Amino acid sequence: MAVKIATWNVNSLRARADRVEAWLQRSDCDVLAIQETKCTDDNFPWELFERMGYEVAHFGVNQWNGVAIVSRVGLDDVERTFLQQPPYGKDGKDPVQEARAMAATCGGVRVWSLYVPNGRSLNDEHMPYKLQWLDILKSEAAKWLTIDPEAQIALTGDWNIAPRDEDVWDIDYFRNAELTHVSEPEREAFRAFETVGYTDVVRPFAPGPGVYTYWDYTQLRFPKKEGMRIDFILTSPALASRATGAMIDREERKGKGASDHAPVIVEFAD
Repeated sequence: MAVKIATWNVNSLRARADRVEAWLQRSDCDVLAIQETKCTDDNFPWELFERMGYEVAHFGVNQWNGVAIVSRVGLDDVERTFLQQPPYGKDGKDPVQEARAMAATCGGVRVWSLYVPNGRSLNDEHMPYKLQWLDILKSEAAKWLTIDPEAQIALTGDWNIAPRDEDVWDIDYFRNAELTHVSEPEREAFRAFETVGYTDVVRPFAPGPGVYTYWDYTQLRFPKKEGMRIDFILTSPALASRATGAMIDREERKGKGASDHAPVIVEFAD
């Protein structure tokens, strides 16, 4: 079936429930993968989606992270985390499994909502965790295609990587400050998904430079057009061939109470 799939880091779902509801009504999306819900399952606003006719699955364990998938074209085989997803333990503490990945089959497409670890700084212990997390996900994603080359898979979410220089407003600023998101190890981790067969289906319809999905709240980054392109929808070859259009909804970043990320949407034909 034809299906419209979107991904959006909402940066606290409860704080932006009204905006999310209005955006779903306006965008007419069939499936929305959400990141940074910042909810537990107990305080997740289930009724927000159910009253609009969407099924919803959520994975959240505390006030951080959190991922969800909402769908009006079916929500089957829900899976929390990918196989061998690494846990994280800070400063020697016992590692815990963070709520950063979940999947469901929606309208025949295996949709993953992914909130890739940030990395924090090049020398932070969160960086090797980020790279390991991505490497294991890549290995699993490659296996899915080996098992079924015709699989319909969408890896959607906040990747916390700007894979090209044009994906940040000033690459020299990032490099001189030794910031994350643009380092070669991070970019290589992103390219590894393309190497095993996945395709960024948004960029051909929304090419850069200057096309971003995220603008920091500080230093007037949004009005200055100082953004980053870090939210992506990567798909399997069979699904990529069905892509007929895509956009980044920059307008949703405007106004009071906006998330610092914009929704990213792709339309797929039958």
